[in-house]
Amino acid sequence: RLDVFANMKVHVSKYFQHPHLQQLMEFPVLFLGALPEKTPALYSLMNYADMVGGTWFPQGGMYKIVEGMYTLAQELGVQFQLGANVTEIVVNNGVASQVKYTQNGESKTAEAKVVVASADYHHVETKLLAPQYQSYTAKYWDTRTMAPSCLLYYVGINKQIPQVPHHTLYFDADFGLHGKEIYETKTWPTNPLFYVSRTTATDSTGAPEGFDNLFFLIPVATGLQGDTEEVRDKYFSQILQRFEQEIGEEIEQNIVYKKSFAQSDFISDYNAFKGNAYGLANTLLQTAILKPACKSKKVKNLFYTGQLTVPGPGVPPSLISGEVVAGEIQKSFPVQ
Repeated sequence: RLDVFANMKVHVSKYFQHPHLQQLMEFPVLFLGALPEKTPALYSLMNYADMVGGTWFPQGGMYKIVEGMYTLAQELGVQFQLGANVTEIVVNNGVASQVKYTQNGESKTAEAKVVVASADYHHVETKLLAPQYQSYTAKYWDTRTMAPSCLLYYVGINKQIPQVPHHTLYFDADFGLHGKEIYETKTWPTNPLFYVSRTTATDSTGAPEGFDNLFFLIPVATGLQGDTEEVRDKYFSQILQRFEQEIGEEIEQNIVYKKSFAQSDFISDYNAFKGNAYGLANTLLQTAILKPACKSKKVKNLFYTGQLTVPGPGVPPSLISGEVVAGEIQKSFPVQ
């Protein structure tokens, strides 16, 4: 329900550890898909929205949004087939008639009047549809400009570090070099900038009493090779040392939980095209109607949602894509 989401909102004040104002303004647009100097100035409104409007966090963590939507959908009569892996969208004469999937090792088929694909757009097109029903060619996808992927670390420590706020951006390295390594040379970063989230600064339920929950994020290029545990450990040691130096105390010996998530995980868990984490770059030729369409060009009753279609990447835009598609379905298939 909408009132549930409203009640979950907690305002988070902004705090930044380093005084380089120019880098502070440039860092958010780095995720849009180009270096700041090549990004339209209009996107600087993102910084204004963050600093003036503030950032909102759902009490209980981001998954509370998923639980809220799931509960609402059940109340409306939606049935879920969890743990299912879709293997094919069956199309007859330009109409999707069935969705084939496996569940608990068993092959199953669901009859369909309308199909909404919220999985990775490229994966649905190239793996679930026959070639004659794919809207975009392999050349089209290969020439797309992607926004970054991410190297993530989920960390739990058995003490609290109250001097660390909910959001911290670290600009203690060369911003220009890191940006070029993401978008031009497309290599693993030499000495990356990074972001740290301490959600327990806002929501004490994020960790047991006396513990803290930390989240580290390094933006990296898409399509990188060599995503190994050794590489992940190297970067974690690198940024942890800088983090400890900034907060004035050591935490490495206090780590009781650590999990990394990177490009190969985005591919294996989400079928993310080239291991992307932020979808298509927001270039002029990949904006609005120039993005992959939310309605299939070849299949009458197939629609797409998610970060690779309109309006774009991020949690709010992906949710909005569902709202857009719902409206399109109602227009194309009105209830009699």
